[in-house]
Amino acid sequence: MAHIRKIKVANGIFWVEIQEIDFRLLCGCPADSVKHLLKRGLIMPVEQDGVTYESGPNAILLSDVLIQNGDLCNLAEFPVLQMLYRQGMILPGHPNNTGRKPLLIGSTGQVAAQMDYIYRGNYGLTNEKEILEAGIGPDEAKRMMALKLQFAFGSIRPSEELLDVRVIHSTDPTTIVDGVEMQRLALNHFALRYQGEEIEIDLNLESNASYALPYPLSYHKTPREYFGIIHAGEGDGWDINRPTMSSILMFQGKIYLIDAGPNLHYSLTALGIDINEIEGIFHTHAHDDHFCGITTLIRAGHRIKYYATPLVRASVTKKLSALLSLEEGFFDHYFEVHDLTFDQWNDMDGLEVKPIFSPHPVETNIYLFRTLWEDGYRSYAHYADIVALDVLQRMVDPKANGPCDISQDYFNRVRDEYLIPADIKKIDIGGGMIHGVAKDFTEDQSKKIILSHTSLKLTAREKEVGSSSPFGTIDVLIPNHTDHVRRIAFKFLHAYFMSIPEHLLNIVLNNPVVHFSPGSILLKKGQVNQDIYLIITGSVEVIWPDQEMASTLPSGALIGEYDGLLTLKSRGTYHAVSYVQALRIPCSLYSAFIKRNKLFSKVERVHTNHQFLQQTWLFQEEISYATQNRIAIAMERLTYPKTGTKLIVDDECALYLVISGELSRMHKGKELERLKPKSFYGEEDMIDKPHTRCHFRTLGEVELYKIPCTILKDIPIVRWKLFEMHAKRVRMGAV
Repeated sequence: MAHIRKIKVANGIFWVEIQEIDFRLLCGCPADSVKHLLKRGLIMPVEQDGVTYESGPNAILLSDVLIQNGDLCNLAEFPVLQMLYRQGMILPGHPNNTGRKPLLIGSTGQVAAQMDYIYRGNYGLTNEKEILEAGIGPDEAKRMMALKLQFAFGSIRPSEELLDVRVIHSTDPTTIVDGVEMQRLALNHFALRYQGEEIEIDLNLESNASYALPYPLSYHKTPREYFGIIHAGEGDGWDINRPTMSSILMFQGKIYLIDAGPNLHYSLTALGIDINEIEGIFHTHAHDDHFCGITTLIRAGHRIKYYATPLVRASVTKKLSALLSLEEGFFDHYFEVHDLTFDQWNDMDGLEVKPIFSPHPVETNIYLFRTLWEDGYRSYAHYADIVALDVLQRMVDPKANGPCDISQDYFNRVRDEYLIPADIKKIDIGGGMIHGVAKDFTEDQSKKIILSHTSLKLTAREKEVGSSSPFGTIDVLIPNHTDHVRRIAFKFLHAYFMSIPEHLLNIVLNNPVVHFSPGSILLKKGQVNQDIYLIITGSVEVIWPDQEMASTLPSGALIGEYDGLLTLKSRGTYHAVSYVQALRIPCSLYSAFIKRNKLFSKVERVHTNHQFLQQTWLFQEEISYATQNRIAIAMERLTYPKTGTKLIVDDECALYLVISGELSRMHKGKELERLKPKSFYGEEDMIDKPHTRCHFRTLGEVELYKIPCTILKDIPIVRWKLFEMHAKRVRMGAV
């Protein structure tokens, strides 16, 4: 009889079980891994001694690398919460509280990072000093700390009190528990042995693979409204059918996220929104179901604006820094920070935003949004996360009367803030110790209330208070009477042809906007195109011949430009990933425009470099067309004709891309890595890492592109991918 049971749950996620010793191992924990286990029936309701709770894993094997193909691999917060609370491993008097702790298994670096990230996920800022440093006054800081301790059952406990760990050192076998042994065979590839049996666990994703979505999402055509709300999720961290609570706010044609939950890139694609269209994010707090999609925003080609109070930003930054093992200053490299002031209307170019402090285990602000209209203001309230008023009432000290106490006056203030009327209000009704309930809003005078942050069906009583809102539905607060789509198209054309006056750009702009459904082909390989397409909204994928990877072209890309000018056959096939709006420009008109303005030499100069960039892993996605052109113009071609030429990274900050030939990365006479065409080196300066003592030797004739760091440093997706590759090289011993 076999002792070990192994199941592939989804890409990069496996379940390993040894029933006789009650060992249940979740291998890999990317975003929403708990939902995948729920869907596969590996987490189920259990009843023991009259208590109903969930089954599930009691150990987690972490990935050796934090990032694969742009996505985070290790997000253990919700799997650990499921073990501690939904399985009952930490609850006093629970039949499943046997003294056994959840077990984290992995490399030294990843185990340490996860312990720190889980600690910050549990508590956020952990003392009054950190709260004061975020700009909160002394009295308010004391009250915030008192609230935090109420949620934490009286004490801030280090992760070591909640979790056990096993570190797998290098390739030596490590005893995990009760005769179970684990050995690293290669990077992210493990063997698990028990009672003479052995299985292998490979957590590496293939080059084009991504972590799977646990629920289906339908595609939507999303208009750009003057002021409107797209409902992008009403579930919670356990809902297997819906994304977690979030909204997308549209204002004057611009796109703003409210929170960034798991699988954000899937949601944006389904809604026909390219990541480069996002103007900014309003962030409520740092729990993973509102936080872990923030690294998706790092994959944009520009720094997205980050809006939150300094208190929330401090909590988010500390957690993200712990997760990525980076200094807190890194945040400014990826986001354009805009701090908001509590309890005041902050004017964001006509959109007014008021953040209000919400009692929660980690620092949280809820939001009121408004803008002026013909009858006063139109408003939206986003209340995630909040606490039920009866829970907050139990925290009130009846003897309290000071400004820093949890007093009845403070309770009354929170209750009144909950009931501020809005045209549309979305509220957290997750219940329990740390979430809200619908009955607290029975007297709310808001025109429409949306009930959110729950995996349960709404009860009749809840439906008397508010309603649900399916994914992708839109509430329009102020209708749009402006052609935002053409305004966006003009912005892209102006960025590409900055020296051309507006009246000449209007010649190109005065063409039809066409629509493509997901999966539609815009241009096919071998086809001579009659039109060139400027992508305005949505994204397009191009498949190159004889290439393993596909490139994603963001909004702002010109499709078929060079081939259309020269009436060449298309070398790739372009198809819509989402609903796409594009400006269709006849090739004859575009050719006349280029010749009249003497632009052909520029187009020709950047074309070869542009094509090369799009076919590399580093530059294959999400970089605006104008930015790619700046890179293409700055690229310098270097040739080394002899075998054995020694190359040393010089003092100038630059990135080197291999065009042809091969390089050997050497250290003390040993080859650590072989660099082939489309690979790169020199990333240390870009991500502020110390230089290594490696050098490179050419293996035959080698051609390189040299790109100055000054061109690349403000492109978040490039920094993110360089960070991913550097971490992988460190783990491989190749640096």
